[in-house]
Amino acid sequence: MDGLNNYNPVNETVARKKSWPVLKIIISLLFVLAIFAAGVSIGRGDKINLKGLSAPKSTPTALDYSSVDQVYNLLKSNFDGSLDTSKLLDGLKFGLVQAANDPYTEYLNAADAKELDNQLSGTFTGIGAELGTDENNNIVVVAPLAGYPAEKAGLQPKDIIGAIDGQSTAELTVSAAVRKIRGPADSQVKLTIIRGNDKPFDVTITRTQITLPSVESKVDGSIGYIKISQFTAETVSIAAKTATNFKQQGVKAVVLDLRNNPGGYLSGAIDVSSLWLEKGKVVVSERRGSQVLSTDYASGNATLLGLPTAIVINGGSASASEIIAGALHDNSVATIVGEKSFGKGSVQQIERLLGGAALKVTIARWFTPKGANIDKQGITPDIQVTQTDDDKKAGRDPQKDKAYEILRSKIQ
Repeated sequence: MDGLNNYNPVNETVARKKSWPVLKIIISLLFVLAIFAAGVSIGRGDKINLKGLSAPKSTPTALDYSSVDQVYNLLKSNFDGSLDTSKLLDGLKFGLVQAANDPYTEYLNAADAKELDNQLSGTFTGIGAELGTDENNNIVVVAPLAGYPAEKAGLQPKDIIGAIDGQSTAELTVSAAVRKIRGPADSQVKLTIIRGNDKPFDVTITRTQITLPSVESKVDGSIGYIKISQFTAETVSIAAKTATNFKQQGVKAVVLDLRNNPGGYLSGAIDVSSLWLEKGKVVVSERRGSQVLSTDYASGNATLLGLPTAIVINGGSASASEIIAGALHDNSVATIVGEKSFGKGSVQQIERLLGGAALKVTIARWFTPKGANIDKQGITPDIQVTQTDDDKKAGRDPQKDKAYEILRSKIQ
């Protein structure tokens, strides 16, 4: 959450008499090193196996690697230093995938693939913040995780991270930014934050071990409250047990808090939605352009079916949490309260590669049951309520309060 080595090659070329002009050699060397330097971003991904997909007609069935071999031969002949074959190959893969120009399509080496698995399991070391990019490719905070250093330091969704320990993030990928922000527990990192039109300011944050309880719950009178922080491998089983407990305690309405939930496993979003939806109801569809590739339906474990529900979201609600909000809203089983969600609605498929590496590739976009595109659009609340910095400092939560108010009026 909070990935990849940030290469910064410097080239000094000595002119020699070759069959190729010196300028072409320099350009070729810079080109290949630029490819090697390309990084990838770390976003949220889910393994969606969609069969029968084919490449667009404009995409060649195979690449001509002769120019790559030519550049490699020049590099091998002219580079003053040793070359690591494994790093060169990783660099080619990074650059190839980076050229797709999609922030969520990435090649992960073995170390970064393991890091992604740790994120999805809910355990990692860092500041406790999901990072992404905005429309201008700035590194931004998607969601600070509740109770962890990033939130305690005051970071907010959509905050731009302008620098890390004094180094500008202008040329960094999300993965490179993540790698720089992470570090040993109890060490510190200084972030330069840009928030709206305010003057940039520095925040020093102490890193810690992050272990997320993905589900928290309680019962207030006749209203059950369930907060889902992210969708890990354990989220569905915990949420299902919570729903059963709610029914046993005679709960008459439910508040589902998805604020600052950056997402996780798609299957988790489908199964959690199924706690409210009858079997066969549409949860989400995946589309590529105008083509519907796949549609996911409720599984039928509708433990909370018929209970008035209010969902609370904000700008840090992304990916799987947006799917649930859209599904329950479009199926008319929930009222949405809070602020517009982040708008991360692209579908990633993870393919495992030799040596522990992985390819995470965007294969489609998510659409709500009524056909609304989640990607870059987000989910707009039925009732918009903001929670200001002053509210947080004073311990006030007008968004949650409004959700309870709506439900009390319905069950009375």
